[in-house]
Amino acid sequence: MSQQGYVATPPYSQAQPGMGGYPTGFGAPPPQSHYGHYGAPAQPFAPQAAGMKFPKSPFPTFRYPPLPADSAPAMSPYGQPPQRPYHSMPQATPPTQQITNQMSAMNIGGYGRFTPNPIQSPQSPTSSAAPQPFQMSPPTPMGHAPLSPQGPQLPPLSACPPMAASPPVGVPPMVMPNCQPGSPLMGGGGFQPQAGPQGFPQQPGNRGPPAGAFPGAFPGGAAQMAGPPQKKLDPDSIPSTTQVIEDDQVKRGGQLYTTNLRGQVPPFVTTSFSVQDQGNASPRFMRCTTYSFPCTSDLAKQCQVPLATIIKPLASVPKNETPLYIVNHGEAGPIRCNRCKAYMCPFMLFIDGGRRYQCGFCNCVNEVPVQYFQHLDHMGRRLDMYERPELSLGSYEFTATLDYCKNNKPPNPPAYIFVIDVSYNNIKSGLVKLICDELKTLLDQLPKEEGAEGSAIKVGFVTYNKILHFYNVKSALAQPQMMVVSDVAEMFVPLLDGFLVNFQESRAVINNLLEQIPDMFSDTNESETVFAPVIQAGVEALKAAECSGKLFIFHSSLPMAEAPGKLKNRDDRKLVNTEKEKTLFQAQRGIYEQLTKECVNQGCCVDLFLFPNQYVDLATMADVPAHTGGSVYKYSNFQVQVDGQHFLSDLRQDVKKSIGFDAMMRVRTSTGFRATDFYGAIYMNNTTDVEMAAVDCEKAVTVEFKHDDTLSEDVGALIQCALLYTSISGQRRLRVHNLSLACSSQLSDLYKSCETDALINFFAKSAYHAMLAQPVKVVREILVKQTAHMLACYRKNCASPSAASQLILPDAMKVFPVYMNSLLKTPALVGSAELSTDDRAFHRLSVMAMGVEESQVLFYPRLIPVHSMDVASEAVPSAVRCSEERLSDTGAFLLENGQCIFLWLGQACPPDIIQNFFNVPSLAHLGTDMVSDGTVAYVHWACLQMVIVKQKDRSEMLFRQHLVEDKGLYGGASYMDFLCYVHREIRQLLT
Repeated sequence: MSQQGYVATPPYSQAQPGMGGYPTGFGAPPPQSHYGHYGAPAQPFAPQAAGMKFPKSPFPTFRYPPLPADSAPAMSPYGQPPQRPYHSMPQATPPTQQITNQMSAMNIGGYGRFTPNPIQSPQSPTSSAAPQPFQMSPPTPMGHAPLSPQGPQLPPLSACPPMAASPPVGVPPMVMPNCQPGSPLMGGGGFQPQAGPQGFPQQPGNRGPPAGAFPGAFPGGAAQMAGPPQKKLDPDSIPSTTQVIEDDQVKRGGQLYTTNLRGQVPPFVTTSFSVQDQGNASPRFMRCTTYSFPCTSDLAKQCQVPLATIIKPLASVPKNETPLYIVNHGEAGPIRCNRCKAYMCPFMLFIDGGRRYQCGFCNCVNEVPVQYFQHLDHMGRRLDMYERPELSLGSYEFTATLDYCKNNKPPNPPAYIFVIDVSYNNIKSGLVKLICDELKTLLDQLPKEEGAEGSAIKVGFVTYNKILHFYNVKSALAQPQMMVVSDVAEMFVPLLDGFLVNFQESRAVINNLLEQIPDMFSDTNESETVFAPVIQAGVEALKAAECSGKLFIFHSSLPMAEAPGKLKNRDDRKLVNTEKEKTLFQAQRGIYEQLTKECVNQGCCVDLFLFPNQYVDLATMADVPAHTGGSVYKYSNFQVQVDGQHFLSDLRQDVKKSIGFDAMMRVRTSTGFRATDFYGAIYMNNTTDVEMAAVDCEKAVTVEFKHDDTLSEDVGALIQCALLYTSISGQRRLRVHNLSLACSSQLSDLYKSCETDALINFFAKSAYHAMLAQPVKVVREILVKQTAHMLACYRKNCASPSAASQLILPDAMKVFPVYMNSLLKTPALVGSAELSTDDRAFHRLSVMAMGVEESQVLFYPRLIPVHSMDVASEAVPSAVRCSEERLSDTGAFLLENGQCIFLWLGQACPPDIIQNFFNVPSLAHLGTDMVSDGTVAYVHWACLQMVIVKQKDRSEMLFRQHLVEDKGLYGGASYMDFLCYVHREIRQLLT
């Protein structure tokens, strides 16, 4: 596949012969080489061991001509006029009649789902030909001399593992322009001896990054640059994320992806495709950072690519795909290996005429139970192989026996308890009435089993401020009854019968209660609230009912009333960028730690809806939700008219989504490697069992693996994820996902099968986890150094010899730097005192439970030119690169990242577009009330509030912080500058 998306003129597109090699050793170690897995001992960065031969890349590489001596990107700092105006894009304005309908019908959420609407092919002026198949002869192995004992010792990464990837077979690596010290690539007159950018370590004796490269991170940014106007480096010469996404959609979109091959790389999460399970789990359930594991731990340490899988065990399956089969083996229960306890799956080998089977995970030979026996065919396969899901599919469910239930008793159906803060702020804002009115209809839509007449979930209601009010809504009552608990220090539930009820049976009483609650507290002046006793009450109620369930808590302020769990304001932004910054993200322990354990033991999930007007110590208040499989929603300065629809949409989705309770997950592997670290909305009491009070269809767990022996290329690496949970009908089930990966002694195979979207998910979660124990600045340094290390290892061991001044990126990782730079600029990591501590904590906790699909669009938002919609087609316009340079003053652009959505309007946006969007004649008639009228848009899996942004208005600052290819609003480099900085780090490692 040619690198068409990055080639602007004929000379760029011609493959050049390889240039001279470079020394085998990497020179002296940098004085501050302490990166690696967080806190782990240093690992040498060496070529491959003597005796092991790795092929150099046989692929032709595209090389870019040297940069002109006076080239430099011109970027203006935020708050100052751009150094060049928005480029106008004279386009024919679509007819007015259909544009609004198209806007609402746009399938923005098509990423990762099969949809009939095709995405338009990229309209690149530089590439119109279809990718050509690449044919090659077998690669020629080339050896490497061992590194001398005095070689540099570059630390390994432990809490934040490595990353790397390589071109798929037949695809050349990405070769970037010369970015070398002394080159004025990034402004000024070359590399200036200034302090490094925020989070980028400097080594004594080395010259710093270029002047103006990282505004906001150190003095002397672009605003202070002097001298004549600079020529800009063409941004199209660096890898484009949108082009990579489009290319994968063109190549694999709309196709059927069958899972019958070991180690095959699936389509991107942004590509629309459908899956047919033929023995390996669908990528909707499991995605890996690489689909080819290195055979030895030495190779893994050398390249520092993290070996991990992101598991979304209850992921939604599109309607055009087969739902999971449920297998019932009766009282005997699922068939398991006697030694490692792995469940029956396609990786088991039947022998001895079908009377025994060898476990694919531990190689133990087991007897086949009499009732499970079946003869083998001439290929050694069971005759009933395709009649049994557990023998032919990658994912399936077992009905669990009483052995898998607490106290050997079948579980009761779960319960939902709605807990409403009725303090002064929530009553006066209209929030309490809004919630009560919504619940009258929403409770009709509680989740239920496929084919069931109604939901088995029971419901209960609590209101609170400084004290708690419980309600008896038994169906036999004419009126609901309130019971008050004022002693919050010794929390108990004052009633059992009538608290948790079936909504259909008690509908009249419940509706009566919901009508009365806003009026009951309409005259309240109570502004103080409790919080920990509220969670305690929910747990006690579920214990009394002997069931699992979920608490929906609607809360607005820092809990300062005298009660267990009382919090104080500990927001101190002077700690930002100090050793103690990590304390801002650490939850206050004591009662909340104990509550987490109690919730997990009872299967009590906590979802928290926050409506703060000021600091609420979100790091502590969200700690229980973050460890019980719960979600946190935050609506700062809530106004019913502006934020009401957004909140209600979130609530509806949260109540209706599919979910499992009282869950425990175990990840088993074949011999030679094991699961070591787990990240997600989980609780772990030991090193192997992942406990979740609940797990829903959106929650993902990221699992890292380490070697404990050598892996075999013939056998590969096998992973089995088993999730034991209680369904919404109260049935105990086991869901099993199996995945087989390739193993190789060639690093080029590992890089070739990497998945950038999975890598950035892993790096984000591991970094956000490390923030609790290490200074944020150290975490940033580790991420940057590890990025450079992985790419240097690829260059050293897999790429053809070339000039050291050229940056060569593995094809599968060519856009990894833009994602990594975006991660470094996120609220959690950017390290700016201007950002709210609660906002930073909220972002961190949100990402910890994300799947690959969600994290991909968060770290690289979609920017869609809606003004270019073709009225004759329902196709979504192709996304453009997420940069200010792509905006035009005559355009309208939609930007969304799964958490927020903006509609940006250029100053010269045509009146007929404005007329159709807002029913006003021009942009000048668009008032503040219309810009913030609470409009919501349905995107991906969520409903987001749309923010209307007019070019050069103050609100544009919020929009610009999501243009991830540009310099950060609160510090951080542009994509171009970061790429050049990483290149400089790579060159230091190599020379």
